Amino acid sequence: MKPKNSFQPRLAQTACYLSLGILLVTNTSEFAVAQVRNPGTTKQHTQEQILAQFSGSDSGQQERSQLIRTANTLFSQGDLAGAEENLRQLIKKYPKDAFGYYQLGNVLFRQERKDEAIKQYQEAIRLDSKYALAHNGMGLVFASQEQWQEAIAEYNKALAINPNYGDALTNLAQALWEVGKRDEAIASLEKALSAFKAQNKPQKVERIQQILRQLKPNDDPSVS
Repeated sequence: MKPKNSFQPRLAQTACYLSLGILLVTNTSEFAVAQVRNPGTTKQHTQEQILAQFSGSDSGQQERSQLIRTANTLFSQGDLAGAEENLRQLIKKYPKDAFGYYQLGNVLFRQERKDEAIKQYQEAIRLDSKYALAHNGMGLVFASQEQWQEAIAEYNKALAINPNYGDALTNLAQALWEVGKRDEAIASLEKALSAFKAQNKPQKVERIQQILRQLKPNDDPSVS
């Protein structure tokens, strides 16, 4: 049961950042960002860094990179079908590429093909058990269906891999709020705020601060 308090009208106005959390995973700037592999670090690997992990020829690496770039471009242009086609070509050529399955899951989710998206995230996790972004992606799918407990479980799996994963902390906060765990939700947002500050992400810092100002009107989260 959702908590009933004076915050509910504010929630509709300020929690759009939370309820549209899929944008954290699949917007243009982050569409090509891969897994944070070490729980103790906030470093993220770009697609160029990932290419160095493949043992294939230079031409094979270039082909993979081109497929990803083309998918990114099509995605940013709103051509989800085109992005999907390129990603399916990618995983056909590189069937052990967890990154490709993860990105395909994002594209399918944006097309409201949620069951298919979950299957792609699961395949990414099967290939790479430390794929925090894929767990977060699954959490977002469950959250979009108001399956809050399942969403919480996936966000927590992502955070077990990378405790400083600010997007997962933010998404977890929404799910916790929805099941009435308000104190835990605020605590998760405060952790997200700290993570985004440490990672020098000012736009996300400001968004979290705005939400916390609504949740904690007597406090000033900008100085926390």
